[in-house]
Amino acid sequence: MIKKKITITNKAGLHARPAALLVKKAAKFKADFFIHMYGYRINGKSILGVMTLAAEQGAELELEFDGPDEEDASECITDLFENGFYED
Repeated sequence: MIKKKITITNKAGLHARPAALLVKKAAKFKADFFIHMYGYRINGKSILGVMTLAAEQGAELELEFDGPDEEDASECITDLFENGFYED
């Protein structure tokens, strides 16, 4: 299991477009993917779950990956967050 703490850097936060991109990327991996925020643990492969977080710029999240390709999933998803979902 891999856990990583990240901060949302894009100005609009985790709105519809980045949430959809996140779920699409996560679905390519076999590893389970969960996001922890404000005491909630949501499935990172669920668009509804991700959207309910309403995570704004500066929000701190913990990403959890568990499965056979967890390292690849972790790198791919972390890259999305670190690059602001390529919005800038």
